[in-house]
Amino acid sequence: MENIKGKIYLLFAFALAGTSVVTGYILSEKLSSFTITAVSLGIVLLCLSPFYMGTTVETIRLLKTGDWKMLVLQAVFGIFLFRIFLLFGVNLTSTVEAGILTGATPAITSLLAFLFLKEPLSRNTVLGIGCTVTGIVLLQGVNLNTIDFSIHHLWGNVFILCAAASESVFNILSRKHRAQSSQLPIHPLVQTLLVSAIAFILSLLPAFFEHPLASLQAIGWKEWSALVWYGLIVTALAFVLFYAGLKRCDAYTTAAFSGMIPLTSMILSVFLLNEIVGYVQWIGGILIILSMLLISRVIRFSSRNV
Repeated sequence: MENIKGKIYLLFAFALAGTSVVTGYILSEKLSSFTITAVSLGIVLLCLSPFYMGTTVETIRLLKTGDWKMLVLQAVFGIFLFRIFLLFGVNLTSTVEAGILTGATPAITSLLAFLFLKEPLSRNTVLGIGCTVTGIVLLQGVNLNTIDFSIHHLWGNVFILCAAASESVFNILSRKHRAQSSQLPIHPLVQTLLVSAIAFILSLLPAFFEHPLASLQAIGWKEWSALVWYGLIVTALAFVLFYAGLKRCDAYTTAAFSGMIPLTSMILSVFLLNEIVGYVQWIGGILIILSMLLISRVIRFSSRNV
């Protein structure tokens, strides 16, 4: 029963995370990347701190050096780098491509698990990684009509892949932290607050050079609504669900459900932003989705033997 709950938590966590692509695109039209990150995280801290300040202070007193190191790494890769790379990327490529390219996360996670956790690569995993690479090449091939346009999208796609890699590192770190028997149990909301606070501090200084006050005064209700969504839903709620699911499921299952990010992003891009998906993009997207299914078969098999 707890395992089923964990899968439901992860399903909704990654589905909400998938809305970050469209939300980031809307915000990046008026605001700079570090400003978006700092303000959205500030909203999280302002709204949640009054309710969990006491519990957070008690948890901080019990944290050890190893716990702090892991929280800092989760903040750097899971929020700060993932969000910055994503926001840079959506400025240079389409939201459809950005959403699909985040589907590389399970494949990158598998490679990192092989390289750093010494987990064996199965045939399905290798095929899945191959499908991911082929899908990415096809997605980039859509933009070869003009050299300038292709280079423009190339850098955008590179940033999105860096975001996917950051998410993969975050998944590996979370698995390693969970595997440590001496780790301190932390309430999901408290952990979300601590990680958000660290990422907020990291984004403050670079945001200062983007003249945030002037840009924030120029935005309307749509952008403010997107900032609230980016903070309270994409960050707070999604991370709480993620941490709750991680406590009930192994990292293999977590990696499999990360496939909800590109699926949600692609659907929202088509229906909300009216983006057109060409046949080559569909083929590239299908290959990346196929890669997730192949890796998921390994994930399901492996999770029964962990």
